[in-house]
Amino acid sequence: MNEGAHIASAADAVAAAGTAGTADGVGTAGAADPPDRRRAALAGIRALLLDMDGVVVLKGAPLPGAAEAVRALSRRGTPFRVLTNSSLWSRDSLSGLLSKAGIEIEPTAIVTALSASAALARRRWPGRPLYVLAGPDALREFDGQWLLTDEEAAAGGPASAVVVGDAGAGFTWPRLNAAFRLVRGGSRLVAMHRNPWWLTPEGVTLDSGAFVRALEFATGRRAFLVGKPAGAFFEAACESLGVTKGSADGGRDAVLMVGDDLRSDVAGAKRVGLRAAFVLSGKHGPADLAAARARGASLLPDVVALTLSDVVAALD
Repeated sequence: MNEGAHIASAADAVAAAGTAGTADGVGTAGAADPPDRRRAALAGIRALLLDMDGVVVLKGAPLPGAAEAVRALSRRGTPFRVLTNSSLWSRDSLSGLLSKAGIEIEPTAIVTALSASAALARRRWPGRPLYVLAGPDALREFDGQWLLTDEEAAAGGPASAVVVGDAGAGFTWPRLNAAFRLVRGGSRLVAMHRNPWWLTPEGVTLDSGAFVRALEFATGRRAFLVGKPAGAFFEAACESLGVTKGSADGGRDAVLMVGDDLRSDVAGAKRVGLRAAFVLSGKHGPADLAAARARGASLLPDVVALTLSDVVAALD
């Protein structure tokens, strides 16, 4: 399918969601807050954190209005960061892919679970061997660090840490077994994220969190989580925006996380004192929100909108 068809498919999906009922009988458009409610809930917001999949793009295609929403933020002078659990591509590659889709975001404005994991490894295990399960482009974020080959890992390493990202078809039995043996032998298990699945052009797709859980189960060791919903991930993104807990300009309460995942994006952000906007353009929908409310979840979004465009339009 060409890029134009991808864009049309994404637009059709959002439009259809606005009129079709979901399993709980609530249409997507009906689940969104009205404009006045959005404006009131977002008063005082001075910076944004944007999830990528389900907010800016969907199944590899730009979401309707996302490019203009990003341009609007730049025109307003509103600082933002893309904060994503994506660990397939380096930030340079992500910036290039977004640019081809008409969304201009510099690599320095992108914070990924991959880049944060590489930074963590550089701080904690400088000059020490690592075994990283990730794709070839992702390994660019680890430039200058000591990475074991598959053969070295299979031979027993040693490795200071086993870092698990999105390896896709690279999650082979030999590689997983090598990781398992290293962790049992004392290597620290590090998870770039725990997402169990994500949306690709082929549909719902197994994500690396499933393999992290498998390694945890087999080794009896709990992985150290780097990406969302880890609080340190949100805090690092805020610091890159110059926002700290006690900032005079409103601190973290003036930062808005825009996401499509109620657990990783919304609850994670709320847990560290940020505000959160839940958009209905991605993986979770009205039925998921209704279920969270029925459970009495305490970390619910401050505002619900159809798309990123609706969120940006509501800023004061």
